[in-house]
Amino acid sequence: MNSKETQYTRRSAGQWAVAWRRFKKNKAGLAGLAIVASFAVLAIYGLLLDPVPARSFGCLYQGCTNLPPFVDSAHPLGTENSGIDVWNEIIHGSAGDLYVGIGATLISVVIGLLVGAAAGYRSGVSGAVLLGLTQIFFVLPVLVIILLFAKIFLFLVAQGLALSLIVLTLGIFGWPLFAFIARGEILRIRELEFVQAAKSLGASGSRTLFRHIVPNLLSPIIVLSSLAVAANIITEVVISFLGFGDPTTSTWGLIIQEGFDHIDSSWWVAFFPGIAVVICVLGFNLLGDGLSDALNPRLRE
Repeated sequence: MNSKETQYTRRSAGQWAVAWRRFKKNKAGLAGLAIVASFAVLAIYGLLLDPVPARSFGCLYQGCTNLPPFVDSAHPLGTENSGIDVWNEIIHGSAGDLYVGIGATLISVVIGLLVGAAAGYRSGVSGAVLLGLTQIFFVLPVLVIILLFAKIFLFLVAQGLALSLIVLTLGIFGWPLFAFIARGEILRIRELEFVQAAKSLGASGSRTLFRHIVPNLLSPIIVLSSLAVAANIITEVVISFLGFGDPTTSTWGLIIQEGFDHIDSSWWVAFFPGIAVVICVLGFNLLGDGLSDALNPRLRE
């Protein structure tokens, strides 16, 4: 590694250290991080440690169905008419919704970075074609497409793979915004001095793109990713509420849909999972705002 690359690496490390120092001073961002971490702990507990399995109808045989909240310590948030414990479903639903939110966002980020990087760094016909493809995908009605796919691929739903289908669909059709951000940043970064210096030293196009340009556009991508996770979670809730989700996998949308049918007599079944959705989405939004302030290169300490 030559002296210029060493200096660039140290400068990048210093930028991330400054960003972390700024983030620690942002109370809203720290609150969002705490909320997200709490739901991650719930998801891990539900997957690995919870002795009660998901979609357990134990109360159906124990005489504790349709139990109101705060009456029985064993069922703090009450139970459904079918015998499902609401708190237990919120725990297991955390894993399902985080899987959708994070999984779909990761797919979108990878596709968006590749397309946006190529569209921004390449000029001529190839760049114009990639930009046009991005614009086409940007205007597609993703929710309608997911509902259509749920009907077409009924065999996947029957095999309990509907949640993975939602992840793939959201990821494949959710990348255009990342591509637009990546393209805009690359058009700006590729004209900076350190990029021109790398080219003058004989660096290839791909090396210049992925070693010097892409790392510098990670800041806006990270911020956008936290907001995209929240949006994907809300989309999953809507899909499951409409009855197109996975009936064999616990998600907050599924239990809200089940509770809505008995909202007059068992309001708590839909209410508490709805609160979980609001808090989780709020956490990711607060985290995104905190990251936006911390990673903004225009801010000065």
